[in-house]
Amino acid sequence: MAGFGNALRLSSEFIAGVAVGAGLGWFIDRMAGTSPWGLIIFLLLGFGAGVLNVLRSAGQIAEFGAKPPAGGKGSDRK
Repeated sequence: MAGFGNALRLSSEFIAGVAVGAGLGWFIDRMAGTSPWGLIIFLLLGFGAGVLNVLRSAGQIAEFGAKPPAGGKGSDRK
């Protein structure tokens, strides 16, 4: 059951990123009259943000600014 909850959380984070991007793009198109370019650009940005959020939540990539573990690659120990 924990795996199902994790999958639901990850999928909702991805869908939220895409939906927010599409909503912002639609709003900008309405205000600026640039249809459909704002929607296309922000939909792609939302897709990228959704993928990035899923990868962060799944632990596949480190948080920005996180320090690497001590003694790993690049260490000056001999």
